[in-house]
Amino acid sequence: MVPSLTCCAAFALVASLMSVCFAATIVCPRKAPTNPGFKPVASGGDGDDVQFWYVGYDPSFNTIIVGYQGTGTTKILPIITDLEFFLESLDSSLFPGIGSNIEVHSGFKKAQADTPTKVLSSVKTAMSAFSTTSVTLVGHSLGGAFALLDRVYFDLQLPTVSLSVISYGMPRVGNQAFAVYVGAHVSMSHVNNSRKDPVPILPGRFLGFHHSSGEKHITDSNALVASPGQDNDDNQCTVGEVRSILVGDPDDHSGPYDGIVIVF
Repeated sequence: MVPSLTCCAAFALVASLMSVCFAATIVCPRKAPTNPGFKPVASGGDGDDVQFWYVGYDPSFNTIIVGYQGTGTTKILPIITDLEFFLESLDSSLFPGIGSNIEVHSGFKKAQADTPTKVLSSVKTAMSAFSTTSVTLVGHSLGGAFALLDRVYFDLQLPTVSLSVISYGMPRVGNQAFAVYVGAHVSMSHVNNSRKDPVPILPGRFLGFHHSSGEKHITDSNALVASPGQDNDDNQCTVGEVRSILVGDPDDHSGPYDGIVIVF
């Protein structure tokens, strides 16, 4: 058995992620709720070669929020399953001091490398402008993978800042050594919905990929269930519920997350 948690605090942040429509629809799903208190600071990306991202301040949480564009299954599944991608070490220029045994998906690594310095600069500007040292990174799907990689990067660049990451429907990002490193150094929750989303079970463990600890699984009753450890096989956790991509349903990748369906 795994313990149940309350949904409210975690989903308040995904509402912030999905409601910041200061740049029309570049990072927001259509018909998202509004968050009039949010203060935008910067945004970037083109939605094609470079994922959209934004930085802003949420006064209700007194935190800088860094949001990353989500992806539908038609875009994310080919990237995850493409055999041209493989595990490789992190770039030492971005991640100094992290051992070469810590490896991540080469496609995620290449895509994330396009933006971290720009995002970091915007985060520093926002922290100064709003006098806060709290930063929360949020993302859905591929955006969740970027949020996690940037969280590891930020930890090396902002050692005195309170950093956390909340991802939704995130694929596996790295190997066992990466998962262990994240578990030891990163405050993280990766939230998966209660149905048959195949993305969080990919890439497969047989390829050497592993989730870090921190999974929260949404049950049919809308309870948030903590899944201890890495890739917990309990039936109330994602790996236990979706044991194979053959039983997965790509349509479930968009949610709902606390009643919110992400529309692309």
